[in-house]
Amino acid sequence: MVADASTYLAVIRVVGVGGAGINALERMMDSDVRGVGVVAINTDLQQLEISNAPVRLHIGNELTGGLGSGAGPEVGKAAAEASYDHLRHVLKGSDMVFVTCGEGGGTGTGAAPVVCRAARELGALTVAIVTTPFSFEGSTRQRSAGDGLDELRKHADTVIVIPNNRLLEVLHRDVSMVEAFRVADDVLRQGVQGITDLITMPGLINVDFADVRTIMSRSGNALMGIGFGTGDNRAADAATSAIGSPLIEQSPKGAGGILLSISGGDDLTLHEVTEAARIIQENASPDANIIFGATIDSRLTGQVWVTVVATNFGGVQGTNKQVADAALPSSRRGGTIQSTSPADEGDLDLPSFLQ
Repeated sequence: MVADASTYLAVIRVVGVGGAGINALERMMDSDVRGVGVVAINTDLQQLEISNAPVRLHIGNELTGGLGSGAGPEVGKAAAEASYDHLRHVLKGSDMVFVTCGEGGGTGTGAAPVVCRAARELGALTVAIVTTPFSFEGSTRQRSAGDGLDELRKHADTVIVIPNNRLLEVLHRDVSMVEAFRVADDVLRQGVQGITDLITMPGLINVDFADVRTIMSRSGNALMGIGFGTGDNRAADAATSAIGSPLIEQSPKGAGGILLSISGGDDLTLHEVTEAARIIQENASPDANIIFGATIDSRLTGQVWVTVVATNFGGVQGTNKQVADAALPSSRRGGTIQSTSPADEGDLDLPSFLQ
């Protein structure tokens, strides 16, 4: 008798906390990210009610009256603490929990660490993927983001920080503020999908949940790069873009662990996978534990996507000063940040700022 395979599938949940986190959830659902449960959490009842998430948790109603946190992280934290039993209920049974939010505001900054604590108490591998503010959002929001990250690192296995200001390096000068935030939301989505697809999607080279846990359990700060390629050299181009992404603020050569995700259509070849993996390996420490997988999605015909997550740098890298520094321009070039979902049908329609 053959056991039902579904009995052994990892239970993965993605939790969007606050406005930016829920926006990222909406993009995931629009992109048909597979094999994950979706949970939206907010103090703002009005925004929560328009979310398409199948599980929605309103926190802190007694504190806020459903009107949000007023950009106060202490209110967001208190709201999550007041709803702690409900948090544990919606996360119960999870093997892995992703927590996404935008640092610097109220609900995401204050509540996300509490969500991570609840997930880890339940035994789940807990990965936070968060953005830090654009410089035009002001120094107060930057300081709040730094404080929030310090708190988040106490409770998550891995914290991946996406500095929004780095995105300015690959956006055209005429990109609107609305579009800039949309790109930031979509990078959150890509970060989650690059990891979850390794576990949930069929592949040329498969990775199981235990492999991901090996790289990401108690690994502290992590860096993420995303690359995209088409044409004859698409795999090499995608790998080079990922390793040179402006999101990677230091060399991955210092990383003790690297999780490498290579995604393509039915036309993805083993030679292309080998070429992409070789480029990443050449840019990593010879002692790094590299776990990689190659997944197939028929909607990606003609495309190759590479996601690199570098972990275990041997110490706490992130400080409040680093968050502030992320708002400064960088001379680093390279990388492609894609705001159109890789799950779109047919050829990828690159937005104007990437053309």
